[in-house]
Amino acid sequence: MSIYDTLNTEQREAVLHTDGPLLILAGAGSGKTRVLTHRIVYLIEEKGINPWNILAITFTNKAAGEMRERVDQLVGFGAESIWVSTFHSTCVRILRRYIDLIGYENNFTIYDSDDQKTLIKDVCKLCGIDTKVYKERSLISAISSAKNEMITPDEYEMNTAGDFAKMKIAKVYHEYEKQLRANNALDFDDLLLKTVQLFQTQPQVLDYYQERFRYIMVDEYQDTNTVQFKLVSLLAAKYQNLCVVGDDDQSIYKFRGANIRNILNFEKEFEHARVIKLEQNYRSTSTILDAANAVIRHNVGRKDKTLWTDNGEGDKIKLCQFDTGYDEAEFIVGDIREHVREGIASYNDHAILYRTNAQSRLFEEKFVAANVPYKIIGGVNFYARREIKDLLAYLKTIDNGQDDLAVRRIINVPKRGIGLTTINRVQESAQQRELGFYEALGGLDLIPGIGRGAAKLESFVALIEYFKGLVDSVSISDLMKEIIDKTGYVELLEAESNEEAQARIENIDELMSKIVAYEDGCEEEPPTLSGFLEEVALVADIDNLDETSDYVVLMTLHSAKGLEFPHVYLAGMEDGIFPSYMTIMADDPEEVEEERRLCYVGITRARENLTMTFARRRMIRGETQYNKMSRFLKEIPMNLLTSGQLIEDEKPEIPTQQAYRQAKASFRTKAFSAKPTQQFTVSKGASLSYDVGDRVRHMKFGDGMVTQITSGGRDYEVTVQFDQAGTKKMFASFAKLTKV
Repeated sequence: MSIYDTLNTEQREAVLHTDGPLLILAGAGSGKTRVLTHRIVYLIEEKGINPWNILAITFTNKAAGEMRERVDQLVGFGAESIWVSTFHSTCVRILRRYIDLIGYENNFTIYDSDDQKTLIKDVCKLCGIDTKVYKERSLISAISSAKNEMITPDEYEMNTAGDFAKMKIAKVYHEYEKQLRANNALDFDDLLLKTVQLFQTQPQVLDYYQERFRYIMVDEYQDTNTVQFKLVSLLAAKYQNLCVVGDDDQSIYKFRGANIRNILNFEKEFEHARVIKLEQNYRSTSTILDAANAVIRHNVGRKDKTLWTDNGEGDKIKLCQFDTGYDEAEFIVGDIREHVREGIASYNDHAILYRTNAQSRLFEEKFVAANVPYKIIGGVNFYARREIKDLLAYLKTIDNGQDDLAVRRIINVPKRGIGLTTINRVQESAQQRELGFYEALGGLDLIPGIGRGAAKLESFVALIEYFKGLVDSVSISDLMKEIIDKTGYVELLEAESNEEAQARIENIDELMSKIVAYEDGCEEEPPTLSGFLEEVALVADIDNLDETSDYVVLMTLHSAKGLEFPHVYLAGMEDGIFPSYMTIMADDPEEVEEERRLCYVGITRARENLTMTFARRRMIRGETQYNKMSRFLKEIPMNLLTSGQLIEDEKPEIPTQQAYRQAKASFRTKAFSAKPTQQFTVSKGASLSYDVGDRVRHMKFGDGMVTQITSGGRDYEVTVQFDQAGTKKMFASFAKLTKV
């Protein structure tokens, strides 16, 4: 029996088509890696192609390693001559041999991200750039984007069009490139860009590699950026034997520079290209695939294909609505425990997927409380994240100045110009006098050699003492807001304006939600700073987890691509979370389509069972928000759901999970924790300028309709269905609604 007999009709067609450009549209779970490896075997064994003439490119070292292993098993002798590697590894091998032709030494250094940051700092000093205004990370991000689009420093400067900020970036870009060349160094973006420049300026080198790689295969083609597309196009220009494999419906890395047009316009770029669709799915049930197909069909910018399977119909998708995010987390953790207890599945058969890393916090706490092993993929434990540890260190220092680790962690966070030498001198003096680190800061005149650092240390001590003075007079949440405000922690992150900084801000918002939830849950005793830190310490104690054992997987949807699990939970399916509030407010159809592709990826991770959950209200940034169910849920046919019907925004018809609404007191949330002041209080007898059914306007949420007005003690509680922001409840005195 031939190895090709195990392939389905479309897979076999893709394997046997070896000459000319070929686009394989491989839907989720359709066996694309199998096709690529069998195609390599066919080229060698049946077509007589020399292994030396084959190049297979993928994106990650892991994917390249897996493909290399499969090729070695199938091909045997001669397999080592096939280049199976990532884009960057391929380019390094080429540049090591020929980069001297474009002015570099062949023993060039490759700068990692830390090296980049150090160089950018030096460049900013040389250029007189204020790094408080132009953050190093923002500058690196701008330069990286320019290189991915093959824009040189001169071209970048020409495109500034009088934009002062871009002119500054262009200045940094020029000097950065000058320093790289002087250091005979390349950053990761250069590995691709310099290879393209080498091919464009040295035709003899290009011709050599065109002859060398007569058959080229590229995996995950939908994730390629502009410079990667150019690299592949140059290599394949002579013989046109280019086979690319990808799925436009799984293009979810636009924020990293991926250009979906590369796969959508493949036939335009390569004339006479053959297109083969792999639509048979070997992973999921037909119910799960029908839901994925229904959602993705709402995208306009895609190639038409429909996944199908012989795996059977399977269970319907479980759609669950909860009152709060806490109820959602408790139900999911309880459902997983029940599966394990009844022997239905193991812990590692389950995955919880969410839109942002900050959403993991509630699940982590529930897992720890329930003694359920778990692991976060593509992220770290919520309480181990840098920004969370920084802010908790402030609280620990305020609560207990004897915690030397906490004090030393934040003494220069955010940066205050307090160097390591100064910190070491304080530490040495404290040890000699048998004092705590913070206590030693009270006697700076006794520390030898402290010099100009004394003023900065005194400023830090004054700041901590100011915070300590607030402890007895303000709530913990107000104290945290004051810490964030006085230190400028979030302000500095906002100035970076990149994906990583936004994720860190979302984590800080989630910490604020935790603080408010703790305050609201203290019924028997008043909330205290010590009590909060104790609760967090107990929840965050997961160091004893054995990660090699059976565990539940938690990850963002971006991290889940390429993986699959028998039981999948898609949590937080609400407009404002998924799709994100920024996406909705941007009102950009392409942004919404990217989010929908992300939803499609999430759905198709499930093999047997899929549960999709959402909450009526959720704590975000320490405030309770009321969101509509995600628009993506409404795109799934009702006959595929356990409820058999979709939910109304105001009167949900899907039964809430009553058993899980009785959360512990520490997880209870109030709709509003703000204390009305006399300045804004509306008395019961006072009349409002609007009534139920009236159109009103809010400064932040825009226009909407009043759906309910109820007496809330000293004020009126107003419910408004906003056109863009969904349903919100607020006190009339604070909302300051105006009738439209």
